[in-house]
Amino acid sequence: MRIKTRRRYLALKIDAAEKFEQKVFLDALWSAILRLYGEYGASKTGLTLIDYNTEKGIAIIRAAHTEVEKVRAAIATITEINGNPAAVHVLFVSGTLKVLHRKIGISH
Repeated sequence: MRIKTRRRYLALKIDAAEKFEQKVFLDALWSAILRLYGEYGASKTGLTLIDYNTEKGIAIIRAAHTEVEKVRAAIATITEINGNPAAVHVLFVSGTLKVLHRKIGISH
């Protein structure tokens, strides 16, 4: 019998002088996770980019509920994106996208 994977959604704020495309941000995120936990640890996170707003500098990612603390730790290690100084902060963590959108003020 297959066990349903529980997920958590994280709203992230990217603080940087420059705006970054979705792929550049995702590469920096995966790079931080791989650096800390290696390929095996990174594969357990179940990390997926759900939404990315370049103008507001907000991203929404999904991760396995058991790996949220690892993902948060990896996010804290991001100090530059594409060679430019940057910081990424976790705004909210939620079990559903609906509640997360409500918390950050996005209507869907």
